[in-house]
Amino acid sequence: MFKNSILPYWCYDCSLLYEDRKVCHHDSNYRRGFAPGDRMIVANDCLILCIFQMGDGAIREEVLMDVINHQQAAREAAREAAWMQANREELVERIARAIRADGSAQPLPGLHLYRHSLPLEQVYSVVEPSLCVVAQGSKEFLVGESRYRYDPLHYLLVTVDLPNVGQVLEASKERPFLSLRLDLTPTVVGEVMVETDHATRSAPRDSADVRAVSASLLDGHLLDAMVRVARLLDALDEAPVLLPLLTREIIYRLLRGEQGGRLRHLAILGGYSPSIAQAIERLRHDFDQPLRIEQVAREVGMSVSVFHHHFKAVTAMSPLQFQKRLRLLEARRLMLGEVFDAASAAYRVGYNDASHFNREYKSLFGVPPMRDVQRLREGALASAVQ
Repeated sequence: MFKNSILPYWCYDCSLLYEDRKVCHHDSNYRRGFAPGDRMIVANDCLILCIFQMGDGAIREEVLMDVINHQQAAREAAREAAWMQANREELVERIARAIRADGSAQPLPGLHLYRHSLPLEQVYSVVEPSLCVVAQGSKEFLVGESRYRYDPLHYLLVTVDLPNVGQVLEASKERPFLSLRLDLTPTVVGEVMVETDHATRSAPRDSADVRAVSASLLDGHLLDAMVRVARLLDALDEAPVLLPLLTREIIYRLLRGEQGGRLRHLAILGGYSPSIAQAIERLRHDFDQPLRIEQVAREVGMSVSVFHHHFKAVTAMSPLQFQKRLRLLEARRLMLGEVFDAASAAYRVGYNDASHFNREYKSLFGVPPMRDVQRLREGALASAVQ
């Protein structure tokens, strides 16, 4: 293979060529020498596959391991950044094409689209368990005293029905706020958990105190799945087959992400969170009835103090605040959509004292009931004219 039967060593530390490596006391950096024109492979702790061409006009190439790793990582990061940017741009384009006027739409079961050309005042609503992704602009989600901001780089996950306040922060006619929300049902989440073995993983020791909403960084795989959901807006005939499959993939991605533990509380059996979900469902159904905390706590198998603590840990509100929020939101809907007067709406949602209703309504919405409804109607009319 080699022209020389004796293979001397070159020591980098000495800068000398030795007939035998034993002559040199340096062990770490050496190379075998050959006749001019031969090729040699260097053995060096810091180098990999370093090939030298010996002789006149010799060319020596040394590639450090960390340089190669760095370059490869940089190329992979650049490819992923380009991929995510292309997906963000496509998501903007598809939502904008599917909903051309300000407002909301539900083109497919469980899929909601939103578009706003101006920053909005606070909007009060009840949101169901869902994944919210913003394609353009930003929004703030308020639950109790907690605030969660999400934008094209972050998603919002909600795992129980929550009264909330939403506010679009960034929007313009040139760059409208665009987002989509995908409903997540406990049954499907539970099925995916079982299929992927997430159901057998132990829940955190403080599982009772897991907040039912949070925002996290949107990774490339989750964004890509949401883009494929948006593509169904142009292929509605394919949606009945593909949307359930994509929803399961999205749930899988969420379970593997940093909010996996939070999502498990939407379907897991055991722990406090299902009991709190049961209490939330009870309050949503009977919001117009007098609230008896002792009875609700007994139904879910907790003491009053433990129930109150865990309910607030999950919803960021006390049971009484939760019920009050539901009552006032429903009263507002009745006055705005079904032309109830303030007294009739108050009675319908469980208030026996109209003045008490007026005080609590103003405390939440900032103005008395009928003035608030008039303002909302005028705002809707102005938007329709534009």
